[in-house]
Amino acid sequence: MLLTPPMVKLPKEDSLNPFIAPTDFSKLTLESTLAALPLFQARLDVTSIARKVVQEFQRDGLIPGIILFKKGKFYGMISRRRFLERMSRPYALEIFLNRPLSTLYDIENFSADVLSVEMLIPEAAEYVLHRDPEQMYEPIVVVDETKNYHLVDVPHLLNAQSHIYKLTHQLLKEQTHAHMVQTEKMASLGRMVVGIAHEIRNPVNCVYGNTSFIKNYCDDLLDLLKVYKSELVTPSPAIAALEEQVDLDFLKDDLPKILQSVELSAVRMTEIVTSLRNFSRIDETKLQLVNVPECIDSTLLILNNRFKKQQVKVQKDYEANLPEILGFAGQLSQVFINLLANALDALDEKQSRTHQQVSEEEAVWQPVVQLKIFVQFSEKASKTDWLCVQIIDNADGIPKKVQQKIFDDFFTTKPLGKGTGLGLAISHEIITQKHNGKLRLDSTIGQGSTFTVRLPIIPLEDEEIWVTQ
Repeated sequence: MLLTPPMVKLPKEDSLNPFIAPTDFSKLTLESTLAALPLFQARLDVTSIARKVVQEFQRDGLIPGIILFKKGKFYGMISRRRFLERMSRPYALEIFLNRPLSTLYDIENFSADVLSVEMLIPEAAEYVLHRDPEQMYEPIVVVDETKNYHLVDVPHLLNAQSHIYKLTHQLLKEQTHAHMVQTEKMASLGRMVVGIAHEIRNPVNCVYGNTSFIKNYCDDLLDLLKVYKSELVTPSPAIAALEEQVDLDFLKDDLPKILQSVELSAVRMTEIVTSLRNFSRIDETKLQLVNVPECIDSTLLILNNRFKKQQVKVQKDYEANLPEILGFAGQLSQVFINLLANALDALDEKQSRTHQQVSEEEAVWQPVVQLKIFVQFSEKASKTDWLCVQIIDNADGIPKKVQQKIFDDFFTTKPLGKGTGLGLAISHEIITQKHNGKLRLDSTIGQGSTFTVRLPIIPLEDEEIWVTQ
């Protein structure tokens, strides 16, 4: 028979149920920490008698335990569940109720897990679920930067983890859908570019193929004109007037230059069409040999207008005799376009900011912004040789917090409508999963950023080790 001293009434078990506490989890995010949960601060000195604990639990039916201090320093924690369990034993009230809490704490051997208040909720939930079964629902002690201690109720923590799991599941669905939409867009773009490139290529080939004939015909006509002039020493007034009207000397000097310009333009258009055709092979499924420098050059050609508009100086340094790699040319072109476009955006921000800072007298001054592209062998790792591509800009750099999320899906620092947050994420997936390579970012504030792409050089006989689509 349980003997309870007069004037002492233990709290009812149902009145202490922590699940009845209304908690709003709607503001939780994937980055939420323990600080976002209800924090309890009930505290007593270990010299206090156990009766004080009963009074605290009766006063507040929601606190999961009491934090104990000794001479102002953290000593431990007594949970509501363990305390009531101990006090429900025969003669426990007579033994402990009027004794210091240190006696009960030492005999019962209460344990207290202390975690940082900045720990992410999923990490804390995983830690709790891996505790011994008897400790499963024991509250955890959290400490902040100012050394203040609080209690977190485990049911609150698990409910919050459940809410975050739902958010994660919803985000995964959105990511999957976004990837499907992006893939379909890129495939459609590839098919459209193939058609456009084919339509452009035919007239371009016609122009390029006929420029040599036109040049020969013009040379013949100029030679004939030269013979006419030698035979006709004194031209008639009509011929002399026409010769002066058409400025024959200028025409003979300028016509070859025009033909050469047309020929060079035709060559340029042929290169652009070739670049578009390479870029259009985004949905290819078969590995092929890829010349990485040519792939980069094609990408630079596509972005040439932006380089001119932003007055960005491009420095290329390709190591000689670089081997081709097995890969997907269209997907690598997409990666280089994303990385170069990202660098151009950063350089554009630097130019805009610098232009706003200069005075009207210095408005003619333009900052020297440049992009360096290096392609070379990197150090040998295990049994694999690597081809290393570095894209270096001298923009303002990227903060550490942004660097940690730069390859995450949907993460972007650009204004709404100017970025989807998928470009670098897809690039990372293409390099690491489709090409078994590595993509790394190094950035220093005020100096710039470096994206490093490392692609394995695989012998043809080892083609089967590659991950294909």
